[in-house]
Amino acid sequence: MSRVLITAGASGIGRAMAEGFAATGAEVWVTDVNAAALADVPDGWQARQVDAADEPAVAALFAEVGAAGGLDVLCANAGVAGPTAPVEDVALADWRACVSVNLEGAFLAAKYAAPLMKLAGQGSLVLTSSTAGIYGYPNRAPYAAAKWAVIGLMKTLAMELGPFGIRANAICPGAVEGPRMEGVLDREAALKGMSRDAVYTGYAAGTSMRTWVTAEDVANMAVFLGSDAARRVSGQVIAVDGHTENPDPKV
Repeated sequence: MSRVLITAGASGIGRAMAEGFAATGAEVWVTDVNAAALADVPDGWQARQVDAADEPAVAALFAEVGAAGGLDVLCANAGVAGPTAPVEDVALADWRACVSVNLEGAFLAAKYAAPLMKLAGQGSLVLTSSTAGIYGYPNRAPYAAAKWAVIGLMKTLAMELGPFGIRANAICPGAVEGPRMEGVLDREAALKGMSRDAVYTGYAAGTSMRTWVTAEDVANMAVFLGSDAARRVSGQVIAVDGHTENPDPKV
């Protein structure tokens, strides 16, 4: 039985990932900062309240995972949307808070997962980036910069850890149905002077498939990347987005 750890795994994309791995028979560990969300996870999962950017807490978590027998798959999924504002209006504190979770959270998870996977001589790191990490996105400077950096981190991990049999890949979701994007829609609509529905339609119109994606769509890719079917897939940036043509359509 494989052991899988998903950060921010109690809700949203992370919850869908956890459910996908659980369906394969994996032993699932999830972390989250939201105690209420953790209280709702299935009894068979290992659930821990951990701030992804708190290094002592992350170190203690991975020590516990190591004591339980090691780690086969890490889904470094913790992230926050950050502010929606022109760059000149972004407070440094808001920038740092966004980068801390999205980038430093992925770094810390990889830092403490790597020794466990080296001991095993195998493993799969799946980092959640974003289409904003491929194209950038106006009025989302902290988020886009952090998610772009996650891809650089992943590429480096693939090179550094590949000789130990460890793979690293990044998933780049497009607009994902769910509570986080609802907040983004509201803030973007206010900033652009558009209706919430117009912004929603614009996101779909910017893709070849004219669609949003679901958390399950992203989770399916994570499960694949964590499986033996992807045993020679590493260093890849894989968008799950219906193919973005225009990251900022005005419709």
